[in-house]
Amino acid sequence: MADANRILLVEDDVLIGMMLVDMFDALGLPEPAQATTNDEALAIIGAGSIDGALVDINLGDEKGWPIADALAARGIPFAFTSGGGDIIPAEHAHRRLVAKPFRISDIEAVLDEFSAGN
Repeated sequence: MADANRILLVEDDVLIGMMLVDMFDALGLPEPAQATTNDEALAIIGAGSIDGALVDINLGDEKGWPIADALAARGIPFAFTSGGGDIIPAEHAHRRLVAKPFRISDIEAVLDEFSAGN
């Protein structure tokens, strides 16, 4: 990832969130913004300082679809994350899905796609 875009991580599992932050650090990237709920993520997106996002589909009892809709409406690139078994709505079926457990190479690849404008 050539430039230091601000990325939003939406992940309700604290340990997974910490692991992702460590991956950003290992890749030499700035610490991402973090949210654990739809409301937190939508507030960060609304502030307008996000250049891309990794959105966990399952956020406790919520699904991340409102976050995906808000990002898409603003033209902000994003990818879904999931432990598996999720059906992605048709309007977001073309989005990349990064499966858990994460590999640093997968995270780096999706962030590079964001930078390239894909």
